Amino acid sequence: MENKLTVLIPCRNEHHNIEACIDSVRPVANEILVADSGSTDRTLEIVRGQPDCRLIERQFVDYANFKNWAIPQASHDWVLIVDADERLTDQLQAEIKTMLTGQPEHTGYRVRRLNYFFGHRVRFGKGFHDWHLRLFRRDEGRYRSCRVHESLKILSGTVGNLRHGMEHFTCDGFDYYEKVERYTTWVAQDRLEQGKTATAFSVISRGPWEFFRQYVLRLGFLDGRIGLIVSALSGIYSMKKQAKLWTLCNSRSVEMSSARLRTRRNAA
Repeated sequence: MENKLTVLIPCRNEHHNIEACIDSVRPVANEILVADSGSTDRTLEIVRGQPDCRLIERQFVDYANFKNWAIPQASHDWVLIVDADERLTDQLQAEIKTMLTGQPEHTGYRVRRLNYFFGHRVRFGKGFHDWHLRLFRRDEGRYRSCRVHESLKILSGTVGNLRHGMEHFTCDGFDYYEKVERYTTWVAQDRLEQGKTATAFSVISRGPWEFFRQYVLRLGFLDGRIGLIVSALSGIYSMKKQAKLWTLCNSRSVEMSSARLRTRRNAA
C-alpha cells in the first residue's frame, strides 16, 4: 500500500526561492500545501500560478504557532515540511518514495540538511550537525511552543533517520544580518520566559567559546575560508543571544525594584 504525502511549505516573501522548492518536492508529493504568512513580494503570484499547489494564508504569530495551524490542514496522513530555501535531492526523493510504499517503520523521520552559505557547501562545523524531524504522520507531530528554533515533537511512536539529505541554501545575501537580529531577539525572549538568565561573563565568553567549538572541535577549519566565516558568525550569533538576554534580565530587575519601591511608598 502506498501512503500518500502532503508536502507543507511555510513561507513569507520567498519569491526568489519558492518555485525551485516546489519543483524539488513535486516528484514525491500527492499534495503541495503552501502556507503563507503575509508575503508582500511576488510569492503569492508565483504560487497561484502553480496548478498543483494549494495555498492557505494566515497572519504570522511565531514559527511554532504557524506550523501547528498548518499541519492539520494537510489532506494526507503523512506530512513532509520543507522550507522555501530547501530542496529535495534526487536521492532523498527516491528514499521517501520507497519508504512510503508499504508500512513505514517509524512515526517520524529526521532529515539532515546539506547547508550552503553564500553558494558554498558547509561540510563541517555547525553545518554537519544539522538534523531536523520533518517527515511524520500528520496527527502525531506538533511543534513545541516557542518564537523561533521550533522543534517538532512526535506524540507517540518512534523516530528514525533518513539516509539522504536535503539541500539548504541558508544565505545568499546580506539579509542574513537582519535575520540574526530577529532571531536573537526572539531567542532571548523565549529564554527569559523559561526562567533562564545571563551574566556579564556569559556575554563575553559565549561568543569565543562557540567559535572555538565550531571551528576547532567540530572541524570547521576543514571548510577553509567559508568555515572560518560560518564559525565566526556562529560566535557572533551566540554572543548576541546572551547580550539580549542579559539586557532583558536587567530590565526586568529594574522594573521589579521600581515596583517594590512604589509599594513601600504607598504603604508608608
